[in-house]
Amino acid sequence: MRDMIVVGAGLAGLSAGWRLRHWDTLVLEASTRVGGRLSSERRGDYWLNWGGHVFSGPGSSTDRLLGEIGVEAVDIPGSLQGMAMNGAFIKKGHIATYPFRIPMSAKAKVAAVRTGAKLITQVARYVDVVRVRPGESGAKRQQRIYDFANDRTFQDFIGDLPEDAAALFRTTVTRSAGNMDQISAGAGIGYFSLVLGMGQGLNRGIVGGPSTLTESLSVALGDRVRLGAVVDEVVEHDDHVTVRWTESGVQREEAARTVVMATTADVTHRVGVNLPESLREALSLVKYGPHVSTAFLTNETGPRPWDDLYAIAAPKASFAIALNQASIVRGAETTRKPGGSMMTFSPAGLGAALLDKHDDEVKDIHLHDLDAILGHGFADSVVEAHTKRWAVASPYCFPGRAKLQTTLTRGSDRVFLAGDFLGTLYTESAVTSGFEAAQRAASIVATHRQRRPLRAPSADTSHLAVVG
Repeated sequence: MRDMIVVGAGLAGLSAGWRLRHWDTLVLEASTRVGGRLSSERRGDYWLNWGGHVFSGPGSSTDRLLGEIGVEAVDIPGSLQGMAMNGAFIKKGHIATYPFRIPMSAKAKVAAVRTGAKLITQVARYVDVVRVRPGESGAKRQQRIYDFANDRTFQDFIGDLPEDAAALFRTTVTRSAGNMDQISAGAGIGYFSLVLGMGQGLNRGIVGGPSTLTESLSVALGDRVRLGAVVDEVVEHDDHVTVRWTESGVQREEAARTVVMATTADVTHRVGVNLPESLREALSLVKYGPHVSTAFLTNETGPRPWDDLYAIAAPKASFAIALNQASIVRGAETTRKPGGSMMTFSPAGLGAALLDKHDDEVKDIHLHDLDAILGHGFADSVVEAHTKRWAVASPYCFPGRAKLQTTLTRGSDRVFLAGDFLGTLYTESAVTSGFEAAQRAASIVATHRQRRPLRAPSADTSHLAVVG
């Protein structure tokens, strides 16, 4: 019987597998690659990216993981506060000044300023909520974050606004993968805290692209990782867990003392057939939104106006934000290298509108809007473009989500959950939950080892030396 089986080789599952690498551990992944919603590919000095792109810094679980596996991450040098709307392209300045710098009606300006002032006041409260407090457990802090303004939607919080004013707020909060009338007020406020660089610290990028981390973890785990292994059923018993999966058309079954379920909540609900009913119900209530992303590789030979930007919000485009994936390269160079890499990101309703379109159509739509925003012959400089999509992408915090947290984190006696749906910090939540699930699994197996009966001594004593 194995010590542990980890189901899922996204960031959470790989983090759990890494922490359990000294045990008899198997990691099962349904896809043909590891990484889940982290997906990037290197192209010379640059990389194409489609999924998660920012990570936590010093003192975080992610920072510890990066150090242990030997992958470098650096502070993202470009500004996070670029915006393009109604013909204006803003690169610098406090976002509170944007309503005065973007062409819009006086009514929309007044509404945006009033709502912005209200929002900044709440961001200050949120920063205090997320503050790490001495002696406090991570679970208690996370519950406090979920509890913050979890009784209404962000749309209810800001109220009805003129369209231009509403667009300013929509482009930020929908990056959570939920629309303004879906996510909680607290989650929307938290996202503005992230954009303003206050309180959460998701401001680092992985050199070479995010898949550098996930593939490094996979290589380190070696043949413990099985790709193309579609788990059909996880059944918990008193003293072990049975995992049944299909691999290369063959049905397989194996028992383990513990299991870490590092899949999305809907998969965990479907596969974990006899998890406690309260846990299964909580899993069924977790909500996800879609992502559609396009990565563009370019071959320009000189500087571009967006070289010092990382994020460009696009309130009226087919994507919510464009992300300059060459930012880390730009920050380290002394002479501007040729080429670049951009990523367009359509979450929530924007993503839903593109999910059923052909890749070529999505690329054309994204490129048209990106070229209109950036100009300077951007479209002519594109030499490669690829689209990827996830119908079930990021979990978002909705009104009432806070009530589920205790049940979701409790797990069961031998099955423990991991994944970004267990927290509010995206990639950091994935790593932290993977570490925590691994610790709980290891403690169960450690207890079993402590209770192993001693072997009876051999009756044959001829091998003993005579001392005299």
